Amino acid sequence: MLLDKLEAIYDRYKYLQEQMTDPEVISDMDRYTSISKEYKDLEEVVEAYLEYKNILDNIDTAKEMLKESDPEMQEMANMELEELEPKKEELEESIRVLLIPKDPEDSKDVIVEIRSGTGGDEAAIFAGDLLRMYSKYFETLGLKTEVVSLNEGSAGGYSKIVLEVSGKDVYGKLKFESGAHRVQRVPKTESQGRVHTSAATVVVLPKLEMEDVNINKADLKVDTFRSSGAGGQHVNKTESGVRFTHLPTGIVAESTDGRSQIKNREIALTRLYQKVYDMQKEAHDSQVAAARKSLVGSGDRSGKIRTYNYPQNRVTDHRINLTLYNLDKIIEGQLDEIIEALQVAENAEKMKAAEEDA
Repeated sequence: MLLDKLEAIYDRYKYLQEQMTDPEVISDMDRYTSISKEYKDLEEVVEAYLEYKNILDNIDTAKEMLKESDPEMQEMANMELEELEPKKEELEESIRVLLIPKDPEDSKDVIVEIRSGTGGDEAAIFAGDLLRMYSKYFETLGLKTEVVSLNEGSAGGYSKIVLEVSGKDVYGKLKFESGAHRVQRVPKTESQGRVHTSAATVVVLPKLEMEDVNINKADLKVDTFRSSGAGGQHVNKTESGVRFTHLPTGIVAESTDGRSQIKNREIALTRLYQKVYDMQKEAHDSQVAAARKSLVGSGDRSGKIRTYNYPQNRVTDHRINLTLYNLDKIIEGQLDEIIEALQVAENAEKMKAAEEDA
């Protein structure tokens, strides 16, 4: 069953490889880009398949050697099998993970919002600590960050900060960070040395990009008209003005800026895409606001996803019951162990769901 799936993927991979050398495909940039993206997405699975197939072939060869009457050959075959069988099982597990359908939003850039929650000045200071932690983590991944807005806390830190983070598979790495983060420590403002509990909320949302706008050409009505001019040698005697109407939304965009109809078509279409994008972005922003509310709740300590306990140098992610005693390293941006554990948990859920569907 697994081998059948892998062979079908390999056939598709080879077909795409051929398509990428087809002059007809090369001349169509949109089609070429789409094919090359799918080809690249399959690369890791194909590499694993070729390694897996090689191991299976070697196992078959070793089993044939066991049939030999020579004791030395049999011993060599047994040693080979002892080494290959665990590799086969390990690779099968890795391949099953690779075959889990990816969330299409995982590759998107994100908007990250950090807000202070319950705890007054200490919550704002903790929000600043989270910002520093994430900034260091972003650096290790080679991600680009840009501050969109910030509001500083009265005693340090931030009451709110919003970042844009861009790079490879950003949302896939950061989507688990949304929720209430709780800190337990002695605040700098505490004179009695008592441990306080404060909270900050984090929201990670995929960013809507212009290429996300999907306009079907069948949904466009095109009109041409004569541009009005000031007269003289450049007076417009042809219908060079272009107007596009997006029928599903009623959005209209036109251009008379260029002297040629071709140029005006480009300008008008670009304006139409921008208007449709703006409308979709407005709807997206409304969803973001609703998602933010559902992701972080009220921002109090009770709805926490993770606790950072300074006296015990402990971090606990409550969703997967993961406890680590290296808070000093995690707060310095070493988040890999937590992120990977959350990804493994998500993949296990997806595999379970796939098995139930099957």
